[in-house]
Parts: sequence; structure tokens; C-alpha cells
Amino acid sequence: MPASRRPRQLVPAALLVPALLGLAFLVLPLAGLLIRAPWATLPERLAEPSVLAALRLSLLTATLATLFCLLLGVPLAWLLARVEFRGRRLVRALVTVPLVLPPVVGGVALLLVFGRRGIVGQWLDSAFGITLPFTTAGVVLAEAFVALPFLVIAVEGALRGADARYEEAAATLGAGRWTTFTHVTMPLVAPGIAAGAVLCWARALGEFGATITFAGNFPGRTQTMPLAVYLALERDVEAAIVLSLILLVVSVTILAALRDKWIGAA
Repeated sequence: MPASRRPRQLVPAALLVPALLGLAFLVLPLAGLLIRAPWATLPERLAEPSVLAALRLSLLTATLATLFCLLLGVPLAWLLARVEFRGRRLVRALVTVPLVLPPVVGGVALLLVFGRRGIVGQWLDSAFGITLPFTTAGVVLAEAFVALPFLVIAVEGALRGADARYEEAAATLGAGRWTTFTHVTMPLVAPGIAAGAVLCWARALGEFGATITFAGNFPGRTQTMPLAVYLALERDVEAAIVLSLILLVVSVTILAALRDKWIGAA
């Protein structure tokens, strides 16, 4: 039955009151940002060099992290969705660990692997002179670590929901596996890849814990917007509010772009 024809239901007060309180709990802090925002000086504050530097670095690193996640995440999602192998459930669980792992712990783990004395980092340093911690590349790596699961989960879900008969038909007509993947599978799941990439980019843009632990907080090099907000709270609350507003606008834009996919005809 269409939603417009459903009979209205009386909501019990025992459910309505906590529901409204829950809504207020989520909305009031966001409203506080809008109420306390320095609207009169907002254009000047947005033009400050420190704000622009943090914004440029955040956009750059989030975009690079998303591209890195696409390069690795789409094949990983295809492997989990299309290939049966022993330990697949364990692999899927490991992929989702960064979703529940405290970001600071993720930063420590990255240091132990990619630091100068890390498992991989010491080899990169001695063989190629590459140092990742406390660099812009380290920011990209930290953001990719926490954002990759969002892409993998979205793409895997799209692959599982896609009609496999098209791929079977392509194989029957003589198409190789790579041709089938690039010309049939990818177009089928393109909306899922796009949604996953957007979520991945948004998560990378808002990353804080792993970034400050693995890459530090150096203006112009590793100081992204979330780190700039943290630093600004100690010396200039209005600057922190301005940076927070930028992140809020980005988040709302992301949710609006994905509304049709998540909500549908609700």
C-alpha cells in the first residue's frame, strides 16, 4: 500500500516523548553551531590563510585517499562478493575492523607498520628513503585506512544485488573475465561504487584520530580541518566554529546526494 494511503496511526506517548528527545539530542548541537556562528565576520574568516590551507589540504588528501581506496577496495569487494574461498568470513570481518576500532588505535597500528622502525616502514626508509609518518602522504594513508571499509561494504552490497545473469551471458558469448568485469560488472554496480566513493571521501575528510597519531598536526603539511578545529578550540573558538560549519555543510551535502539511494520512496 502506498505511504499516502496508509491509515494514520496514533503514536503512544511512551514512544513519542523519547523519540522527540532523541531527535532533539541529535539536532540541538548542530543548531548550536548555526546559532553561535560568527555570520558577520564569516567571509573574512573563511579567507584566512590558516583556514584555506586546512581546507585545501583536507580536500586534497580526502580525494587522494578515495582514489587509493577505489584502486584497492573495488577488487577486494569483488573478491568477497564473487569468489568462494575458505576464510572469507574472517576476511570480511577484518575488513570491517576499522569501523569499530578507535581511530587513535588505528594510528598507533599504522606507526608500528609504516613508521621508520615499523615492519614495512624501516624497509621503505632504508631501500627507498621513503618516510610516511608526519607527512602529507601519511595523512592520505591514515584517511584511507579508516575510510576503505565504507567503500568495500557499499560495493560488495552492490555486487551481491546485481543480476549475475548478465555476467554469465557475457561469458557465454566468449568474453574473458577482465572484459566481463570492465564492460558488464562495473556498469552494473556503478551507482554502488559512486555511493561508496562518496561515503569514503566524506569519512576521509572528517578523519581525526588516526591522522593526528600517525601524521601529526603540522600546519600546511598534515593539519586537516578536523585537526584545525581541535587546535582552534584552544585559542579561537569562532575559528573552530567556522571550520566545523564547513564540515557540517559537507556532511549535509553528502546525505542529500545519497538520499534517493538510502531513503528511496519513503
